[in-house]
Amino acid sequence: MKYVLITGAAGLIGTGLRENFKGRYRMRLSDIRAPEDLRDDEEFVPADIRDFDAVQGIVDGVDAVVHMGGIASEDTWEAIRDINIDGTYNVFESARRAGAKRVVYASSVHAVGFYPRSRKIGSDVTVLPDSRYGVSKAFGEAIGALYANKYDLEVMAIRIGNAYPEPIDERRLSIWTSHRDLAQLIGIGLDHPDLKFEVVYGVSGNTRSWWDNAAAERLGYRPEDNAEDWAETIMATAPEDPSAIGADVQGGAFAFLESGAGVPTDDED
Repeated sequence: MKYVLITGAAGLIGTGLRENFKGRYRMRLSDIRAPEDLRDDEEFVPADIRDFDAVQGIVDGVDAVVHMGGIASEDTWEAIRDINIDGTYNVFESARRAGAKRVVYASSVHAVGFYPRSRKIGSDVTVLPDSRYGVSKAFGEAIGALYANKYDLEVMAIRIGNAYPEPIDERRLSIWTSHRDLAQLIGIGLDHPDLKFEVVYGVSGNTRSWWDNAAAERLGYRPEDNAEDWAETIMATAPEDPSAIGADVQGGAFAFLESGAGVPTDDED
């Protein structure tokens, strides 16, 4: 059974992965705090990803890393740099030193948030980050490419859209992913035999998707869910004002909000 480290294990996505991966992988969970529902049969090791020695400790002995840990919102440059940039470097470098074979990295729609909604984009477009947070996710993709090509680490970067239990407004009808679809995609990132470096979109099979996810489909991704199942209710209760700030770009209003610590993103890691 493959031994997998999940960082950010106390978050919403980490919690979903624990349920979907139970019995499939041997899991080591890590976060700055223990999950509230930690089971007796789960291994939890606390660590702050800003601490390189601590990260080396949690990576030691595992076969693969699912890196979900970090700030999941816009914040000050100092906070983003210390946690999402330096922390992500610590994870990749520790994986290399420890001999782990594979890293699945939680990137974000906000790495490409300034693309217009009128344009359907693939995973090979130039990044257009919409925030300091988006810059940190673009950095994670770039360092993943470096470690894949220079050090033969196998890397999948997933540009997660909106990983909530269900879509909550019109914009998210295009970018939402169910937890089971995201778990399927992460599982491909962990197990596909021919992976070297891939960037894919973490999105369900949404009728209104803005993304061409051919790269994920080529690896075998077959989403089971579609945000359109909620469209009738959402369009009746939470339609988007076309004149609202950010209504024309994929990052939404987030693309134009200046840093105030804790401005929420679509991602929940």
